[in-house]
Amino acid sequence: MNLSFKDYFSTQSQEYAHYRPHYPPALAAHLASLCADTQTALDCGCGSGQLSVLLADYFQQVVATDASRAQIAHAVPCRGVTYCVTPAEASGLPTASVDLLTVAQAAHWLNLPAFYAEAARVLKPEGVLALITYGTLHLDDPQCDRLVQDFYHQVISAYWPPERRHVESGYRTLPFPFEEIALPSIHMTADWDFESLFGYLMTWSACQALEKAVGTAPLECFRTALAEAWGMPSTRRTITWPLAIRAAYVNVPNRLR
Repeated sequence: MNLSFKDYFSTQSQEYAHYRPHYPPALAAHLASLCADTQTALDCGCGSGQLSVLLADYFQQVVATDASRAQIAHAVPCRGVTYCVTPAEASGLPTASVDLLTVAQAAHWLNLPAFYAEAARVLKPEGVLALITYGTLHLDDPQCDRLVQDFYHQVISAYWPPERRHVESGYRTLPFPFEEIALPSIHMTADWDFESLFGYLMTWSACQALEKAVGTAPLECFRTALAEAWGMPSTRRTITWPLAIRAAYVNVPNRLR
């Protein structure tokens, strides 16, 4: 089994931990409500623990894993959360020991056949599997939003890794061999000043690839245009990301397609 992974984040793990948005508490609450028991949650590809710490409010213990040692080094300490450096496809947890298994913004990097086999092994009967992703943000200011959308779709579109198409599809292009649970619409929001938003945008792997390929000029040009449209850098604007969630009960007869 090949458990190597494409690591686009270790070199900027500190920035990732600082600038990435936080999932809404409603996400963790709803996922917990689907579970028959709330003893153990496993959050694979946890990054710096944005979702892991929310799950700790609902589960007796949360095991948060990531294949990147640098990401785990910058994870948020939280009571009830144990961080481990290990791939999602080989959690090391006992068989039938997990009530909820989540993968937030990371399923498109996984060896999915191996991961699904591991999910079926570690989840209890009728345990819940949830793949979560968020795509392009939108700003409440039309001019700033138009600049960000043009930057995303025109300037850096060719520099995304091919797996990005799965994020843009809301994971609908990923194989998911389970009978899905219907979920309510959930959005992630943040009120950010200019530096917070620009710092987040610069964590995009496509920005790193563009800079490596052609230098910083396109990024500097975008920053200047966005700063002019933004106005006072301290002005806070509302940013919204729609969440896409594919969830299912696993280890239930006749639910596997």
